[in-house]
Amino acid sequence: QVQLVESGGGLVQAGGSLRLSCAASERTFPAYNMGWFRQTPGLEREFVAAISRSGGTTDYANSAKGRFAISRDTAKNTVYLQMNSLKPEDTAVYYCAAQRGIYNPVPSTSRYDYDLWGQGTQVTVSS
Repeated sequence: QVQLVESGGGLVQAGGSLRLSCAASERTFPAYNMGWFRQTPGLEREFVAAISRSGGTTDYANSAKGRFAISRDTAKNTVYLQMNSLKPEDTAVYYCAAQRGIYNPVPSTSRYDYDLWGQGTQVTVSS
């Protein structure tokens, strides 16, 4: 069974950094666009960042631009989210997801296009 496992969350002070990792258990991982989303209680899951299967195309939510960076290591079947200059409003559960449908060279920013999700990792930014 294919799995995505996130790690790297935790408690950090405002202005600090964290790097989230998402490890895939499947060899076909290189074929998927990958995304990071986040969710706070009572709110919908929102897009943070996405990367194409080649790694050549990335996209970011406005809130993440200039502070976050998504990358992937095909050899390790892992996608990363480097988060810098963290703010209290970044506090959320962060999920990675795989877009396994018909391939599109531009990764989707819609959570409905992602059909495989990890269990999430909590990020808490204190002020």
